[in-house]
Amino acid sequence: MLVVETIARIRREFFVKGKSIKEIVRELKVSRNTVRKVLRSEATSFSYQRQVQPLPRLGRWRDDLDRLLVTNASKVARERLTLIRVFEELRALGYEGGYDAVRRYARNWHRERSAAVDAYVPLTFAPGEAYQFDWSHEIVLINGATVVIKVAHMRLCHSRMPFVRAYPRESQEMVFDAHDRAFAFFKGTCQRGIYDNMRTAVEAILVGRERTYNRRFLQMCSHYLVEPVACTPASGWEKGQVENQVGLVRERFFTPRLRVKSYDELNAWLLDRCVAFAKAHKHPEFPGQTVWSCFEKERAHLVPYAGRFDGFHAVQASVSKTCLVRFDNNRYSVLASAVGRPVEIRAYAERIEIRQDGRVVGEHPRCFGRDRTVYDPWHYVPVLSRKPGALRNGAPFKDWVLPAALERVHRKLITVRDGDRQMVAILTAVLSDGLAAVEAACAEALSQEVYSADVVLNILSRHREPALPTTIMTPDALRLRHEPVADCARYDALRRMVR
Repeated sequence: MLVVETIARIRREFFVKGKSIKEIVRELKVSRNTVRKVLRSEATSFSYQRQVQPLPRLGRWRDDLDRLLVTNASKVARERLTLIRVFEELRALGYEGGYDAVRRYARNWHRERSAAVDAYVPLTFAPGEAYQFDWSHEIVLINGATVVIKVAHMRLCHSRMPFVRAYPRESQEMVFDAHDRAFAFFKGTCQRGIYDNMRTAVEAILVGRERTYNRRFLQMCSHYLVEPVACTPASGWEKGQVENQVGLVRERFFTPRLRVKSYDELNAWLLDRCVAFAKAHKHPEFPGQTVWSCFEKERAHLVPYAGRFDGFHAVQASVSKTCLVRFDNNRYSVLASAVGRPVEIRAYAERIEIRQDGRVVGEHPRCFGRDRTVYDPWHYVPVLSRKPGALRNGAPFKDWVLPAALERVHRKLITVRDGDRQMVAILTAVLSDGLAAVEAACAEALSQEVYSADVVLNILSRHREPALPTTIMTPDALRLRHEPVADCARYDALRRMVR
């Protein structure tokens, strides 16, 4: 292939210096045909591209390589193999050729697939018109352990204001919590919400834009006065703003890998980063304005925040004889009175509420591990009245932290023969008199250097009796208008009548 410098010299020697073709061939050591080609074409550069690639080694492996490339391209970006890994898989099938042949073939294969590029129409939104919602998966270190977290993304379409919050799950109660926290942060909602066809929102995809939405999801949208809009399946560009936000947050917030102690610390940090990003970056459509300044102007056009939606996911469960219900691979305790009848578990993003016949029989912080048991020792106190010996070895009472006065009484009663029964009597009084009253009674008993159950219960009963009034007030209707006068003669007359 001729280089540009050689072509330029041939042209100068012939057209400027007037040399013959024979002289140019002798000096530059090129063929006559090459010189004639340069002079006749008047081109300043030549390139050669092979029309047919023989592929002596790769030829019979093309079908296998096509299959590997198609499979790899169908994966999400983070799970795709590098080309060297594809080459290694082809070698494992028996291919004996080199990597360069595979690389050239893969380059042409990708070029042919991307020959047709889709065109899109840029979208614009009025203030308060719409927001976009999506999920992403990120990897962080929480308390020293590598955890795959689910990140909820929301973005106001007009101002581009982002909101990001991390969760252990993508379940429906997490969707409700993410919306409530985002709207509370924005101090309002938009008229429309744009979603993909996530299962926590859409139950069935019908013709065109028609969807059958989840009943609880529609209740949430009705609470916040939002009209839900679902995208066309596999058409992420219809919510391109939040799709771009996913990549931006992954690059700027989660790279390098974050190290935090808890989800609370992570979410507080993410919220600070969202605000800092909005204040530091210019709005793409409004020169001279930041995302934050546009967001502050858009707030006036938002639908007022309607308060927290009671966003729970309800399931039915049975109560075991050990006062436990099972939910999400874990067990939670309930009141002993709930044993034998079904209960309703209301799962929130951060807590579990258990109801029976409309009353709460158990409430716990939500646990996201597996095969863990969460106890509330007070649920088992009624059972102790029949089995006081369980106070020493019962699983719910291990590491039970009692108030200071109750704990001191408990330590003293451990050395007494019937100390367990006495302590159970004191704990049972908490159910009727309240923890504060029992603790005060224990403190009073300890101040008198006594600690038996009889003394504590006696103090409680005295505190329950109403105090006598210090003065007796006489109503006006019973007041004497004329003071009686003492007359002994009247008494003597009465005595004579009796005789």
